[in-house]
Amino acid sequence: MEAIENRYREHNYEVHLRFPEFTCLCPMTAQPDFAEILITYVPGEFLVELKSLKVYLNSYRDRGIFHEEAVNGILKDFVEKIRPKRVEVTGIFNVRGGIHTTVTAKHPDGCQG
Repeated sequence: MEAIENRYREHNYEVHLRFPEFTCLCPMTAQPDFAEILITYVPGEFLVELKSLKVYLNSYRDRGIFHEEAVNGILKDFVEKIRPKRVEVTGIFNVRGGIHTTVTAKHPDGCQG
């Protein structure tokens, strides 16, 4: 994942990204999992370069990983590389075993605990 300069950092704006072809492997069965990944962020100094994001997300294709780990891993890497003011990553996973899973992770953490 590569960062490029944000030339409009004097004001806040949101960027919405949709990756409908995300795949990874179930760590229990090694069967493929399919999802749509949504990323909404407010850029700081940098923007994400889109081709590099596509390559990064495709790197999960052969990885055995739980849904929650995938979404939180994408969030962690996005924050480290792009350093946004705010970002939310949502994974909308296809039904597996009769259960539909949606996972959302945010930075800064918006949860009240």
